[in-house]
Amino acid sequence: MPKKILKAYKIRLYPNAEQQVFFAKSFGCARFIWNKMLGDKMEHYKTTKTTLHNTPAQYKQEFEWLKEVDSLALANVQQNLRAAYSTFFKQGTGFPKFKKKGIKDSYTTNNQKGTVAITQNTVKLPKIGHINARFPDKINGLIKSATISRTPTGKYYVSLLVETITTPLPKTHSTIGIDLGLTDFIALSDGCRVANPKFLAKLQDKLAREQKILAKRRAVAKADQRRLSESRNYQKQKLKVAKVYEKITNARKDFLHKLSFTLIKNHDVIAIEDLNVKGMVKNRKLAKAISDSSWSSFTTMLSYKAEWYGKTLVKIDRWYPSSKTCSNCNHLLTKAELPLSVRTWNCPVCLQKNDRDINASINILHQGLILVKQSKTVGATGLA
Repeated sequence: MPKKILKAYKIRLYPNAEQQVFFAKSFGCARFIWNKMLGDKMEHYKTTKTTLHNTPAQYKQEFEWLKEVDSLALANVQQNLRAAYSTFFKQGTGFPKFKKKGIKDSYTTNNQKGTVAITQNTVKLPKIGHINARFPDKINGLIKSATISRTPTGKYYVSLLVETITTPLPKTHSTIGIDLGLTDFIALSDGCRVANPKFLAKLQDKLAREQKILAKRRAVAKADQRRLSESRNYQKQKLKVAKVYEKITNARKDFLHKLSFTLIKNHDVIAIEDLNVKGMVKNRKLAKAISDSSWSSFTTMLSYKAEWYGKTLVKIDRWYPSSKTCSNCNHLLTKAELPLSVRTWNCPVCLQKNDRDINASINILHQGLILVKQSKTVGATGLA
């Protein structure tokens, strides 16, 4: 049955010189309001031990240039800052930080009675009008908001959040368990493996060379007592480094999107480990390899695509001993009996030869099916 979803479409923009100036002002104003409101909140709390409920409107009289940009962009900054504070106090995540110029430059505006719209080759935005654009996909649905951003390589994008209709994919009556890894990106319970592309590792040497040149040009600029923003050679090299990072990011995203959709399309139930990636990257020996694998992004893609297309994604407790349990007889080995270096092992009880990763994926699938069955039982009991 078709269902309503919110889907984001990323579109490349080609603004002219005047439009680029407007974007620069909007990025700057959004960054200024975030930093000003955050700073005032912190100072107010130090003095009074109470929360300051400030808004962008109260700053417009003192800083009249804030009126030159879209007011909804500033209102969304207030909402984002409020959400960041709420997340910090409720979940204990990092305290909101001040924003720096050139790092994740962006602003968000809302569609109010057609202020955000699209034509065959343009995107219309408030206070700026139509901007030339290239659409990779056909967009159908009601546009809710638009987030405009500029990459470190100087490219402009708009991400349109659209309320649209999606149709569930046909049922395959297939289930699969996934074990995430570093040598192989994933091992599946049907015995298949997907190699880890290691995008960062492949371009590591080139990246290191470009970063070394960048460091030298930074040193030359400082020796000549020139600002980095005024050093043309430094800025040219900075762009080269950004392009290498962009190539890595784009290749990784393309791989993850294609793989996640293939799994969602071909299986009705997908079981995967709920790994503590944030804790795992604290291991200095494995941090770079884990970050390059982007397990969190992959899991997130599986999650929302499963919801879109009527499939089930179940996450297994991170403490479940999937690697150390025999998938045939459920015999559990100790950590000493199965160190990380051992990739295959024979079960001392049933004598089955187990591949560490495939065995883990089979156990993850078994545990996932149990959880799915339990949730259906609870749901049926609730209905009764």
